[in-house]
Amino acid sequence: MTEPTTEPTRTTASTSASTDAELSKQELAALAAHDIEPGSFVNLGIGQPTLISDYLRAEQQITLHTENGMLGMGPQAHGEDVDVDLINAGKIAVTELPGASYFHHADSFAMMRGGHLDVCVMGAFQVSAGGDLANWHTGAPDAIPAVGGAMDLAIGAKQTWVMMSLFAKDGSAKIVPELTYPATGLECVRRVYTSQAVFLLEERGVVVRETHGIAFAELAERLDVPLIDGSTESGDSEESRA
Repeated sequence: MTEPTTEPTRTTASTSASTDAELSKQELAALAAHDIEPGSFVNLGIGQPTLISDYLRAEQQITLHTENGMLGMGPQAHGEDVDVDLINAGKIAVTELPGASYFHHADSFAMMRGGHLDVCVMGAFQVSAGGDLANWHTGAPDAIPAVGGAMDLAIGAKQTWVMMSLFAKDGSAKIVPELTYPATGLECVRRVYTSQAVFLLEERGVVVRETHGIAFAELAERLDVPLIDGSTESGDSEESRA
């Protein structure tokens, strides 16, 4: 897989990974890619999460799964590498890695539902403080539902991460006390990656692991959920929602 071309610039604080500027989508993808455990089987959802494939390193030995029936997906294809018959679930042209395999859609969903994926990373409309996920429908009368395999992934994967914008167009926060949109899965999200901060959803509450271009105090003021400042803690924060 290709090497990351854009890495967030870290501070030198002992436990803080915060930066003075918001992360770009590419920097955020590189950060999420870095956090995936070596040897994991991973599904990347439609939208921002697909960028993660471009920042996985070969030595991580990550195997990417796509719900339309492929294991061993590589980075997004460009130029002469584009094969119109080789796409991911979002209809984006991708590459294949040595040892890639193809299978029926039903087998793909059996992998998703059977707990065989270590991590899935999806976009979201909302995430509740308790880890509930809403990403298939806003509930608006003219909205087009787009559930796809999101429900299967949210509950079937061992860990569900979200990569999204932290604030909606009207400025409201998308991490909320309770969902106001139809739920995709309950108590399933363990991490939320945004351009302004990375959040860990734990039994004790919402932990801010790091901030980017925003102070913790301002973040706490703009969100309607209690936040725990994890950047001041030593060691790894416990993520207790299995």
